[in-house]
Amino acid sequence: MPRVAQLLPLPRRLAAQGLRRYGFHWLSYAYLLEELGRQAGPVAARGRVVLAHLGSGASLAAVLDGQSQDTSMGFTPAAGLVMGTRPGDLNPGVAAYLLQAGCLTPGQFNHLINHESGLLGVSETSSDMRDLLAAQATDERAADAVALFCYQARKWVGAYAAVLGGLDTLVFSGGIGEPAAEVRARICAGLGFLGLEFDAARNATHAAVISSAASRVVVRIIPTDEERMIAQLVHQLLLAGEVKTV
Repeated sequence: MPRVAQLLPLPRRLAAQGLRRYGFHWLSYAYLLEELGRQAGPVAARGRVVLAHLGSGASLAAVLDGQSQDTSMGFTPAAGLVMGTRPGDLNPGVAAYLLQAGCLTPGQFNHLINHESGLLGVSETSSDMRDLLAAQATDERAADAVALFCYQARKWVGAYAAVLGGLDTLVFSGGIGEPAAEVRARICAGLGFLGLEFDAARNATHAAVISSAASRVVVRIIPTDEERMIAQLVHQLLLAGEVKTV
């Protein structure tokens, strides 16, 4: 990412210790960008692209000319978009309050933000989007969790469109992004100002392209394959002699 996207607004002495925004899910994003090139051609892959890896762990990435410009996860995978059991971006004052008030120890706080928060924390029942979608009609907590996830994802898409100076392609992937038609529809709702025209019929059948033919933004579903990327990278290292076989 560009340097400005890596910076944390902390004293420079902390940056010297390695504190910066890193980003995660890069294996997934590398695969999705390659697959976008195969499906839509190199021009599309080098355009203004937002990749949305939505699953129990969830993040989005802004890509321009084939290079990452920003990604929603930061120093750890707990930042950015709300996830199954992680809160995403959280005001640091929340941590200060809970620790200073004696509500939690540092270890308990770390457990809270990695295992008890996110969709599970809001719904109080499940971190699984399938359960929440099934229960939302009768359980306000489940409905709140689904609404929060879709709202935040839509907000990140809008933010990254600003980073990129517009948007040509939006890609949905991951354990939520690939099968959850309602979630995709709710994220895309309100993005018409970007020139996105959604096709509800295509979305309902999980078609490869779920935007209309007239849409200025092409919205795609691309199943990710992180395992394939791992295998390719290991194969490359073996060929280069950088990994010794036993």
